[in-house]
Amino acid sequence: MASFPLLKRWICVYLAGGLPLLLLFGCGPREEAKAPPMAVEVSAQRIVPADTPVVFEYVGQTESSRQVEIRARVEGFLENIAYEEGALVQQDQVLFQMDPKPFEASLQQARGELALQLARLETAAANLRRIKPLAERNAVSRKDLDDASGSEKAARASVLAARGAVRAAELNLGYTIIKSPVTGLASKTEQQEGSFLTPGPEGLLTYVAQLDPIWVSFSVSENEILRQRKQEAKGLLKFPARKEFEIQVVLADGTVFPHLGRISFAEPSLSTETGTFLVRAELVNPKGNLRPGQFVRVRVLGAQQPQAVLVPQRAVMEGDKGAFVWVVDAEQKAELRAVTPGRWYKDQWFIDKGLKAGDLVIVDGVMRLRPGVPVQVTETTNSEEAAAAGRASAAKGDGKQQGEAADEQNQLEERLRRLESLVQDLAGEQSAASGTAGPVEGQR
Repeated sequence: MASFPLLKRWICVYLAGGLPLLLLFGCGPREEAKAPPMAVEVSAQRIVPADTPVVFEYVGQTESSRQVEIRARVEGFLENIAYEEGALVQQDQVLFQMDPKPFEASLQQARGELALQLARLETAAANLRRIKPLAERNAVSRKDLDDASGSEKAARASVLAARGAVRAAELNLGYTIIKSPVTGLASKTEQQEGSFLTPGPEGLLTYVAQLDPIWVSFSVSENEILRQRKQEAKGLLKFPARKEFEIQVVLADGTVFPHLGRISFAEPSLSTETGTFLVRAELVNPKGNLRPGQFVRVRVLGAQQPQAVLVPQRAVMEGDKGAFVWVVDAEQKAELRAVTPGRWYKDQWFIDKGLKAGDLVIVDGVMRLRPGVPVQVTETTNSEEAAAAGRASAAKGDGKQQGEAADEQNQLEERLRRLESLVQDLAGEQSAASGTAGPVEGQR
């Protein structure tokens, strides 16, 4: 009976995972060969370098292409506000009306002065006409002729001055009606009806911002410009002819503005405060969807990267030593490959270093991979097909995992049955040994 603890210890060895050791010593012929690892189903995309558009993206802000301050040009009282604040106003639309009565009176006075000067001119001219024949017959002195001629010229000058005063009075009267010089959005009014307006800094009434066309300003860092120049010199970037880039605007909610624009201005000098160059683009805005002051994303289109290597973004992962991808080697096994990713393009990533033409990059099913694992590859040609294949592979993988779990359960039950048989055999051998030892001891 002392052998039963030993038997219990053998059972514990098996339950602790020591069945291979037990079979090695007691049941070697019954050991089974370990099955080779199953191939993992994955989808992969073959690298085919091609000329690919490069998109530069920046943060920009919209501004009016013509923002005009509306100010008072003469002194007077504000009589009427003739527009709706924040509304779209048309060119030459009346915005404000000042009290015109003082200016009408000034115009009336100026016109009276002009009439007086015209009458004086007429008298002086008639007097000169009478003096000239008499002076020719020496009937009057030369001095009388000079006086008459001078009076006539002075009267003409007074008429010119009077006409100028009339013109100034007409202008001042016209300034009492304040109109919009452009079509655009009118801001809130800074003065209320009945306020006394004066020209100068205190005479601001409102401003009107033209919306079509609209400007978008953004900044480009010095380091990025230098990097682009180096890449262009090495042939890694190709810019359009005369660098006529197209500008695409993306709104805050991700909506792409339907109209493309052009760069209309680039600051020639570097900003000493920000270390960037200011660039401005102009876009048509017929419906006024873009408003001044909006923050937008600016995409600069037109550049290309010759023979670029692209992989889907989901294929690139980050590890302790940097970015890497899984590739399929010549033996149809998974291989981990370190890469140097560059900029993004749509849902793909430029790979600057680490991949070459013909490499087969695994894009789906990477979570079940480890170096050297056999793979069953479904090759795709683009990201959409890869995504579809990945979903199908994942579905098959789930079913396969369930099948593998059932097989492991069956194998475990078979091993337990073998263990029971082995325990029974050991118990029988122990009993036989005990029965044989008894008579021998009796004879002794």
